[in-house]
Amino acid sequence: MKAITSSLRHFVVQKARMSNQEAVQAIAAGRVLVNGQKGQLNQALRPEDEVQLDGQVLKEPQTFTYLAYYKPRGVESTLNPTIEHNLAQALNLNVRVFPVGRLDKESEGLMLLTDDGALYNRISHAESHQEKEYVVTVDKPLTPDALEQLASGVVIMGQKTRPAQVQPLGEKTFSIVLTQGLNRQIRRMCYKLGYAVERLVRVRMVNIELGELLPGEWLTLTDEQIHELQQGLPHQYIPNLPK
Repeated sequence: MKAITSSLRHFVVQKARMSNQEAVQAIAAGRVLVNGQKGQLNQALRPEDEVQLDGQVLKEPQTFTYLAYYKPRGVESTLNPTIEHNLAQALNLNVRVFPVGRLDKESEGLMLLTDDGALYNRISHAESHQEKEYVVTVDKPLTPDALEQLASGVVIMGQKTRPAQVQPLGEKTFSIVLTQGLNRQIRRMCYKLGYAVERLVRVRMVNIELGELLPGEWLTLTDEQIHELQQGLPHQYIPNLPK
C-alpha cells in the first residue's frame, strides 16, 4: 500500500493546507509528531504511521491483518469467487486478505495471508530469494543421486533451478528449502528425475513455521513474528496488492 505522499513535509502541506515554508517551520519546531516522535522533513510515511500537528491527528495509523494459514489439499489459492473451492470460501473471514506465495490445489501447508501490500510484495517478488521450506513424499525410494540433483539444480521449463537445501527424512520423503517460486517447481523437478509427488507440504516461509496448525486452521501472527519477518526482508519493493 502506497504512502500518501513522498515525505512528511509534502503530507503536512497537503493535509494541513500550509505553505511549504509553514510546513518546514512547523516540522523544525517539533510541532509535528510521527508516532509520538518529532518528525523529519523528508521522512517517508508508512500506512501504519500516525501523524499529529499541535496535538491534533492528521493521519490515523492503518492496521493490517497478518495470518498463518494451513491450506488444505484441494483448496485453490485464489480469491476468485467463480472458481470452485476457492480460498475466500474456505477462509470465510470478514476481512479481505491475500495469499502470499501460492500453493497448487494438490499441495498443502503454510500460507501467509495479509492485506499489507508492502509485505506482500517483499515476500512475493521473484528476485527476493526468500526461503520457503517443504516436506515432500514421492512414489518410490530416493537415490543419493536424485537428492544431489535436487540440491544442485534441475533444468525445468528451459532454466536450471537455484541450488537448494535438501535433507532426506525417510526412504521416500525429503525436505527442501527453495529461494525461488517457479510454477509447480518441486513437482516438475521430481518428475524430471523420474518421481511423482504423492504429498507436498509447505512447513515454513521465511521465519514463520507451520507448527501445530491443522488443515483449515489459521492464527494471527504475533507482533514479534511480524517484526522479525519485516526485518528479514529486503526494503526495495513496489507496494501493491493484486486486484
